[in-house]
Amino acid sequence: MANAVIPTTPAAGARRKPREGSGRGAGTPPPRRHRITRAAFQLHLWLGVIFTAALFVIAVTGIMLNHKRGLGIMPDVAHEPGAPFVESLPLATLAEIGVRAGMPDGGPTDLLRAVNRMDVRPADGYVKVRLRDRKVTEVTVDLTDGRVLHVGPRGDSFIEKLHSGEIFGDRWVLLSDAAAVALVLTLISGYWLWIAPRIRRTETPAGGGRGRVASSTARGPARDEET
Repeated sequence: MANAVIPTTPAAGARRKPREGSGRGAGTPPPRRHRITRAAFQLHLWLGVIFTAALFVIAVTGIMLNHKRGLGIMPDVAHEPGAPFVESLPLATLAEIGVRAGMPDGGPTDLLRAVNRMDVRPADGYVKVRLRDRKVTEVTVDLTDGRVLHVGPRGDSFIEKLHSGEIFGDRWVLLSDAAAVALVLTLISGYWLWIAPRIRRTETPAGGGRGRVASSTARGPARDEET
């Protein structure tokens, strides 16, 4: 009579070893990645809360500075050169003309104290002389004949100082630097919070291993052929 192999069944109460990829802890991120994700969330949250006002001011003033001519903040003087650039007047003479036109009531006799900066535009044939006064007056002077083309305050000077934080003092430019660093960290942490769940899903086996268990159960125990 042929001997049949009787399959053994596990004893009552015996625990089966869970298959890899199945069970309660399947798909959970490693502890290290979980800590990084929580740290990224806190960093993203609090940097956004603390630097919201600073980033808002920097963004708005930056847009205004990019379109200062269109917004009428900085005057745009239309002028064509009347002579070659080599025939331009000396810078000291142009600065003196700008000081006289911008400070008719009198100003510092020393040009270095009266003039903040000079912006020479050879292609347009003029120089912009910015004065050291409360209004931040700017005088546009023709390079060759010394004619005064425009006199008026620079409206974008206040916006530039507000954009950099210099309006509150020289050391307040560090606030603008800190806001820029906070923006970079917010972008990095936000990208991590977006990509971390996708990495976790790609590492989780499809179906959690249940399909393999079901298929093996359906086949039943193996049987040996009769001898």
